[in-house]
Amino acid sequence: MDDDHSGSCLCGAVRFKTRGPLRGVIYCHCSQCRKQSGHYYAATNVSDENIEIAGAEGITWYEASSFARRGFCKTCGSVLFWKPREDAYVSVLAGAFDRPTGLQGECHIFVGDKGDYYAIDDGLPQFEKSTPSLRVADE
Repeated sequence: MDDDHSGSCLCGAVRFKTRGPLRGVIYCHCSQCRKQSGHYYAATNVSDENIEIAGAEGITWYEASSFARRGFCKTCGSVLFWKPREDAYVSVLAGAFDRPTGLQGECHIFVGDKGDYYAIDDGLPQFEKSTPSLRVADE
């Protein structure tokens, strides 16, 4: 499968293109992701050098913590990005990609904080907080 992908927000004001392979989708159930998206995050990531964003002036960045900021379209409100302050990558919400994505689920993080209205029963690994190899804010 081609390693180049594209995507956008709902209204198309913000578009992006990525180059290279994408990480598997990580599902984050922390309270910040749930409150921002209305459910939980499903995101892959790409190095800063391998993403081009058209319409970046249409992104509003919200500093949810001292660790990372969250980017969304200021026109339609689509949640698009999660960007750590000190790392050279950006997480991109899986649903923002055009199809086909070729993406597959990898694991669930912050399951100790998940909503009480759903079950996680897809058989993927689950972590109370984060994985040992994934650096995220400690909620």
